[in-house]
This record gives sequence, C-alpha cells and structure tokens, in this order.
Amino acid sequence: MIADFHTHTLFSDGELVPSELIRRAVYSGIDTLAITDHADFSNIEFILSNIIKISDRINTENIKNNNKFRVLPGVEITHVPPSLIGEAVNLARKSGAKIIVVHGETLSEPVEKGTNLAALNEDIDILAHPGLLTEEEALIAKNKNIYLELTYRKGHCLSNGLVFQVAKHTGAKLIISSDAHSPNDILDENIYNNIAFGAGLNGHDLEEIKNNAKTLADKYYYI
Repeated sequence: MIADFHTHTLFSDGELVPSELIRRAVYSGIDTLAITDHADFSNIEFILSNIIKISDRINTENIKNNNKFRVLPGVEITHVPPSLIGEAVNLARKSGAKIIVVHGETLSEPVEKGTNLAALNEDIDILAHPGLLTEEEALIAKNKNIYLELTYRKGHCLSNGLVFQVAKHTGAKLIISSDAHSPNDILDENIYNNIAFGAGLNGHDLEEIKNNAKTLADKYYYI
C-alpha cells in the first residue's frame, strides 16, 4: 500500500486545487491521500470545511464505482507556539480533521524549540519532519502511537537518517510522506521506496512502514 498523509493545496502554500492533487495522486499509484494544508487559529475551520466537502464527494463517487482510493481531510498545525498546540489540535478535531500533522522542528525552518514535545503530548497522528529527534521524543511517540515522518521534502529530509535511527532504537513507528506542494512532489512507488532506502532502511523496515500506513488509513476510513 502506498499512502501519503501529508500534502498541500492552494488552501495554503500548495500549487494545486484539491481535485488536481487527488487526480495526480491516483495516477501515481497512491491508495490513500490526506490533504493537510498549513493551519493555525486563523484558518483551521476554513480549510477543513472545504477539504471535507471535496473529500466526501470524491469518496462517495469512488465507493459507487468500487474504487478503493480514499481522501482523508486533515491539517498540518504549523509554527503554532508550543503552549497553544493542544488548543489548535482540539479545534482541528472538532472541525472534522481525520489526520492531524504537526510541523516539527525541521532543520530548515526556525520552528520554536519545544514544538516536538508539545505536539507529542496531544491527540495527533503524525509529527512531521521532526529534525534532531531525541530519544525522549521518540519514546513518547511510541507510547502514544504517533507516527514519525520520513519526508520527501527538500531541506526537511536532511534528518531522515537520524529520525530512522532513533525510531529504530526506541521502537517508535515511522511513516513516509511527500509534504507535496507541487506536481513534482507527488510520490510514486519508486520515490516512496527510495525515501526509505536513502534513510538507511532495509526491505523489512520498508514493509513495516507500509503496514503502518495501512493501519493509519484503516483507522480513519469513512463513508
């Protein structure tokens, strides 16, 4: 199974309307797509109200046509102060988010220190590009069944190898995502596999990640 739980559209800083992102994802062989535009208190409800509309329509049509592809509405809580992340997550859940990603302490942006820990103590699904992940953070992720992301995104991917090593040591679960903003970012099977192998994973590790993706997708399938 190839699933991508971290993508962006014109509702934040992506280049595509949701329908085109969805079509290109299907064409690339993705089975489950989460649309998770950048969000804070100014736009959480706006983003989700619109993404839920298109997700419901696409999913209903696919079920009618016996097509297994699904879209999951979500958000990526981005650059919210650590003390307010919990409130933002709660608002996103109340607004209908199925997948909640938090923008972790990537090496390529000035994310406030403490964001990883604050996020991992909330009801989230994925900590995206967590940067210099610590064992403490990975253990919390393991205990709370939160997935740590290996990313395709330029700059954010610099710490993929470290994230894998810390996750492997602690038993934390990993997920692979594109963090897609443009058509060129969309995953196919070859890119998906190479993200894993480039971070030092072997074939068995990759199969575990694909199983993690199936588990997360099954948790939130709806309609």
